[in-house]
Amino acid sequence: MRHRKAGRKLGRTTAHREMLLRNLLTSLFHYEKIVTTEAKAKELRKLADKVVTLAKRGDLHARRQAAEVVLDEDVLKKLFDSIGSRFKDRNGGYTRMTKLEYRMGDGAPLAAMELVEIGADTEPPATPAKRRSRRVEKGKAPKLKPAESLPAHSPGAERAVSP
Repeated sequence: MRHRKAGRKLGRTTAHREMLLRNLLTSLFHYEKIVTTEAKAKELRKLADKVVTLAKRGDLHARRQAAEVVLDEDVLKKLFDSIGSRFKDRNGGYTRMTKLEYRMGDGAPLAAMELVEIGADTEPPATPAKRRSRRVEKGKAPKLKPAESLPAHSPGAERAVSP
């Protein structure tokens, strides 16, 4: 029984799970917005809030504690220089999790994790283009071009082609 055992195992060994969360955390502070599964985002939220609190403190000991978790030195510098000062007047709640659609391959629920206040000096990262569905909605037939509008020398000139 798992009574009073907090946290998700995410189907991984301890070392793999810790490394996964470190990589996600580093990417979150680098891009300031990432898309991952809901379960991973909920675990990442705990770790990210603790590291931002360390960045707000800003002393050497806090920097060394954060360096154990953040893998990239440039991201660590960004965390302590810009992100920590950005949240100086905020008491917790540094991240926002927004639920998205389900993943195409396995149907896993996706979520976007982002820092709450994206700074004015940094441009928000571009979001990936949304996939278009191949399904035709009920009651809406695809528009077809008339056969006479196609050039005579094309191989499909005798039949209508959808755009």
